[in-house]
Amino acid sequence: MKNGVIKFPFFHKIRFAFRALENRNFRLFFFGALFSLMGTWIQNLAIGWLVYKLTDSAFYLGLVGFASQIPALVLTPIAGVYADRVDRFKVLIATQSLPMVLAFLLAGLTFSGHITVTALIVIVIINGMAIAFDTPFRHAFLLEMLGDKKLIPNAVALNSMLFNTARFIGPSIGGLLIAMFGEAVCFLINGVSFSGVIIALLLMKLPGFVKPTAHQSVFKELKEGLHYAWNFLPTRYMISLAMVISFFGLPFQSFLPVFAAEILQGDSQLLGLLVGALGAGALSGALFLASRNNISRLPLMIRNAALLFGLALMAFSLSKQSWLSLLLLFIAGFGMIISFVSTNTLLQTTVAEDRRGRVLALYSMSFLGFTPVGSLLLGTIAEYLSVPYTTLIASSICLIYALFYATKARLVKRQIL
Repeated sequence: MKNGVIKFPFFHKIRFAFRALENRNFRLFFFGALFSLMGTWIQNLAIGWLVYKLTDSAFYLGLVGFASQIPALVLTPIAGVYADRVDRFKVLIATQSLPMVLAFLLAGLTFSGHITVTALIVIVIINGMAIAFDTPFRHAFLLEMLGDKKLIPNAVALNSMLFNTARFIGPSIGGLLIAMFGEAVCFLINGVSFSGVIIALLLMKLPGFVKPTAHQSVFKELKEGLHYAWNFLPTRYMISLAMVISFFGLPFQSFLPVFAAEILQGDSQLLGLLVGALGAGALSGALFLASRNNISRLPLMIRNAALLFGLALMAFSLSKQSWLSLLLLFIAGFGMIISFVSTNTLLQTTVAEDRRGRVLALYSMSFLGFTPVGSLLLGTIAEYLSVPYTTLIASSICLIYALFYATKARLVKRQIL
């Protein structure tokens, strides 16, 4: 108590960690996206279950997953060019409306019994194209939404926490809905869930869009964005680290069923615990970043987090004990999120406004486009070397590149802060 006022430091810290929610626009977006992302993860689970039910083939599961993500590798850089020249608000309305229509179409085809694997693949490719445009536009729109650069670090961390919360709650709800009502209801619910973000966007109070006075061709601006990202050393080192981790590190998640069943001699319950441990680490990392206000240490935190992720994943690949594997996945999830969210924050706060869309598109491409290609490559290698050895080699590459970034971390800090 001070001057007759009772203070609660714990509640003050919680409020500080969620301070971006005091911004009306971001608060609308946060809760609208929570509703929408739950639907997305419910649908993702239902698609996988439906594909396996239709084909009884692991190959088609992989093919559908690959088809849903590969458009990002081609389209995201081009989307970044347009994110620097057109009204981001209007594009985001479109990139949320198209997946909503596709979800309703998927529900209709499934309810009527006319759904096929070919139709599913076409739908997920179109949906992947929408995501390829949505992601860089959404990242570039953040400052416009907030109107306050100081809130960006907290908002980026809360976005990550939001995504990971939906990622690990949504599938549990989806599994229950499939058992009770079938896949079509999951698709229907996802279609309705898109209204959360669309309504939130329509309710926002935003500054008027100022159209750029002049611009070059798409490919010239794309080349200019690549040139900027390569020659501005902080973006070169941060984005290249994100790409290496995405290509070699993140695909290990597709191997978790093998680790659970064959390496750790467990069942589906253990698989759920492994996925949950990774998610718990990611949520903890996002909450840790949300509670921080100073971005001056982020370049060094990226270094430490990337090293932590590489070491934890290497140790996980060698572990034969369930309790140890759970602990290592928690640590890996923590390091993974700290590295990605810190990179996103620094790019949001340091890149020139007229190049923001293109640079953030390259960052988005690192995990949207590189991960499925990495999964395809590592899955092929695992057929010959085994899953643990493949994961060990991949995590070693992540660690080696993290060590390289460590030699540049102080240079990054000097140039952007």
